[in-house]
Amino acid sequence: MGVIVESNVWEPNPALCLFFFISCCLSIYYLPNSTRSSAIFDHAPSSSFIRFQRSFLLLYSLSSVMEGLLAVFGEYDLAFHGISREQMVISLCIGYTTALFVGTFLGMLSDLIGQRKISLLFYLLHLFVAIWRRVTGHPSIWLASICLSLASTIFFFNFETWMVVEHDKLEQRQDSVNDMFWLMTFVESATFIGSQVVGNWLIGGHEKTSLLAPSSAVVIMALSALAYVSRGWKEDPKSILLKDYQTKFRTYILSDKRVWLLSWTQATIHFSIAVFWITWAPTIVADGREVLLGLVYPCVLGAKMLGSTAFSWFSSGPLSLRTEECLVYACIIMGFVTSVVAFDYQDVEILLMLFCIFHACVGLVLPSLARLRTMYVPNDLRGGMMSLSIAPSNALMLFILIQACVLAWKFIVLRGFYQNIENSTIIAMAALGLFSAAGCMYMLKRLGKQPHQNWHKL
Repeated sequence: MGVIVESNVWEPNPALCLFFFISCCLSIYYLPNSTRSSAIFDHAPSSSFIRFQRSFLLLYSLSSVMEGLLAVFGEYDLAFHGISREQMVISLCIGYTTALFVGTFLGMLSDLIGQRKISLLFYLLHLFVAIWRRVTGHPSIWLASICLSLASTIFFFNFETWMVVEHDKLEQRQDSVNDMFWLMTFVESATFIGSQVVGNWLIGGHEKTSLLAPSSAVVIMALSALAYVSRGWKEDPKSILLKDYQTKFRTYILSDKRVWLLSWTQATIHFSIAVFWITWAPTIVADGREVLLGLVYPCVLGAKMLGSTAFSWFSSGPLSLRTEECLVYACIIMGFVTSVVAFDYQDVEILLMLFCIFHACVGLVLPSLARLRTMYVPNDLRGGMMSLSIAPSNALMLFILIQACVLAWKFIVLRGFYQNIENSTIIAMAALGLFSAAGCMYMLKRLGKQPHQNWHKL
């Protein structure tokens, strides 16, 4: 008599995604009056302002899709081509090494030569990797890690810097800049979900013949973006000298305690997000259960979208708080959530709820940090400050990954008998960082002046 083994694959309730979609729509529709009056598509003061915002959001969406295809199918592509886990860890080490020792200075380079040229580099890096993948079937793992880590670093700082500089040049109200901060977070999350849909549609269940289709899509998008940036993006030439830039950077960035506090907060947020995306899948399947991870992914990003829409409610609506206060509460919540996950909590429904809470806070924190950068950092130093602020996060991630590489080598040589770094330990480190970020924001509130110093016209 045969034994029938039932496969119980867990998947999130489809109503959860519907809940996030409806909540985002309602949150945007009922935005506070002060925000709606300056909303991105309402009452724009000039045609040039409308053209810039529409073209910027389109270009940012294309860039997010390219980054999203990498995030969704990067590891799957490596596994399909027979890359072992040890090789994947080595590729991550190479990527974080590049981001630490090269990417840290790209922000300063963008301040000196302009965001337009750095944006061209971003699309050229994606185009190079995509074409190589189409020609050879799979590029060198080292080369892909170097190029794509540099592209991700540029994506982090360059588009925000460009948007703020252009808004300042067009002499727009600060409310319009704040709207763009949460819209960028919202659009990024939405396009990451769209990348998953597009990638699944392009592959179509025929991995051997269609796995390279996402690379073809990246080629098309990168060429389109290159054509627009090279011809349609008009940028004023930079006239600042390196010596003057160093002096100004030392005065306004390195000598300002408030910027140090803001930078450390950004580093801890960046580190906690990186830890989440590396450990979330092993955490949710830790007890051997089967989970449809492809359905969990849009749920957490939907929570991030909802959190980004809450930014306007907390910044200028009926729930208005000082930005530093909002960040204190959000970082404490994120710290408690990651603390629970660090203790190897195994209930999958509770884990999903914690992941959603974490990303809802991320959606609120990212535009809030961007708003504080506008208050404390001059525009012509913004790129350098942003790329420098994530250097501690990249250094810590590199240290953790190097430990994993060394331990894997010892395992191969000694055939066992070594103690690995537990995921719970790494997550606990992220939780401690988040609690320290809450303390930094509390100190920043005490140091900040009322009204805030601002580098923009109100």
